Formats: sequence, C-alpha cells, structure tokens
Amino acid sequence: MNFSDARNEILQVLSKTERQDLPKLLEWLKTSDDLDDCLVDNQHVILQSIAEDLRACLPLEAVVPSETMAIQKTHQKPHPTVHVDAFLYDEETVDSLCEEGKMSRNYCLSCGSHRTALLDFISHSFSISELQFLFQKILPDLTGQLVVDVGSRLGAVLYGGYLYSAASQLVGVEISSEFIKLQTMVMEKYGFSDRVQVIHADVRSQAALLQNADVLIMNNVFEYFMEPSDQIQAWQFISQNFRKKGALLVTVPRIQEALASLEETVSLEMLTLSQWIEEVPLDYSIYLKNDTDPDSLKQIHLYRVLCPS
Repeated sequence: MNFSDARNEILQVLSKTERQDLPKLLEWLKTSDDLDDCLVDNQHVILQSIAEDLRACLPLEAVVPSETMAIQKTHQKPHPTVHVDAFLYDEETVDSLCEEGKMSRNYCLSCGSHRTALLDFISHSFSISELQFLFQKILPDLTGQLVVDVGSRLGAVLYGGYLYSAASQLVGVEISSEFIKLQTMVMEKYGFSDRVQVIHADVRSQAALLQNADVLIMNNVFEYFMEPSDQIQAWQFISQNFRKKGALLVTVPRIQEALASLEETVSLEMLTLSQWIEEVPLDYSIYLKNDTDPDSLKQIHLYRVLCPS
C-alpha cells in the first residue's frame, strides 16, 4: 500500500470513529507503544548494529583500563552505582542480561539474605532514543554547522548526528586512545568519515575548534574523569572559547549541577553564567519510543550563548 492509499484508509477509519472516541484514538496514535514496531527507522537499525559491534570489543561495563579514576569515583558514590552504557545496552538488552545472570539491577543489603535494593545506573553515552530526541526534537536544522562532542568516548553522538542531522561536520574530542581506535573502526566500517572526525586530545588544547563550533555537547564529561582542579580549568577554558553568539550548548547533567560539586565556582563567577549563556526550555513530553526513559531525558539541558565572540 502506497502513502496515498494508506492516508485514505486512515481518514476513512477516523471518519467512522464515534465522535466521543475520536480524541482517545488520536491520543493512542500519538503515545501508544503498540506502534513502535512499525516506526523503527533505518538509522535506528544502523545505530543498533554499531552498538552490537562495540559490545563485542568491550567488557560488559564498557570501561577501559585507562579509566581508573572513573571506576574509583563510581565506587565512591554514596549509593551503590554501576556503569551501564546506554548506547550499548537498551532496556531490553539489560533485561536479557539480567535473566542470563550476567547483569543485575539489585544489590544485597545484607550478605546472604534476600533483602535487596535497586542499583543506580550511570551512563556516559546517550541511548539511541536520547540521540533521536537530541537531534530530531531539541536541536534546530544543523545544515552547514559544526557539532563538537567533548569526551566523545564510543562516538554515539557523532554517529547519531551523522544519521539524524545535516550537520556538515561532527568532531569528537577524546583523550583515551582506546576509544579513538573504536571510533575510527566504526567510521571506516559505516562510511562516516566524510562528515565525522575524531581528535585524540584534551579539550583544553582545542581553542580554535571551540571558537568555531555551532553546537557543543557534553555528557557527564568531566566529573568522573578529571580531578576537581582540572575540571575547573576545563570549564574556564570552555567558557572563554565557546562564545559564538547564538551557539548551542547541550549538557548532562544541568550545568549548575556539574559545577556544584567543585569547591570553587569555576570562575564562572568572573563571567557569570547569566552573561554567558541562557537555558532554553525543553518539552520532555514529546513521544519517542517505548524504550525511552523520561527521567533520562530530563537530564538533558540546552543553553544558548549570549555573549558575542
């Protein structure tokens, strides 16, 4: 059935629906999980394939040997926390791994007993649904624009941006050589190299890149991987160089939350957040798919640069 025929069929169904039930039917079409199997797009399938390739190259927790600080900081959280990469493991995959005994959502409150509580999961990557939300619902048309992902890690933002946006260039800045190799492998296999580039560097060495960026994305990027003094330097560097008026900054978590854990106020006191950026309100209720976690979407925040470059 082609589009025209399908549209006519739907209109006929709507015309035959009792008037009092029409709002209920339209709401079902907008929000029901029943339609998810019909709405899987080719880009989604490609991202799932990439996730499968990367899972085969990484341990279950998707943490590489050089990330000792991230491991230590995760273990130091007041509530038991494990790293579960949201790009690699969607809810269905996590459920399967739990059934197989390879992963658990719970921890024991007293050894040997049946008293358990839920573990906290933390991810340094966006899930596929979150990438759709980011590039299809949050960000504007990116035609001709430069997107920079700070701490690109597995490259999920780069692949999502390639498939779900018209950004002319997507650049990942990653300090880990292990992750650079994985991103390069994916780019070569899936033919992303025409618009995607990864730079093996500390973001603090990339002034020109930040100055030219139209969109800057930062997902849990500093807290687990840098000492507080280095985090302060990184935030200062970004606030001094990412200043193109109207440029967009995406952070997880909210920027004030990221700064609150630091002893100093990151010298953004010198600059004052309200003079540098303004937060852009987001509609988190937009329907995506049934594997979307509403709470994870609310961790994504968007800001617009106010000060001229």
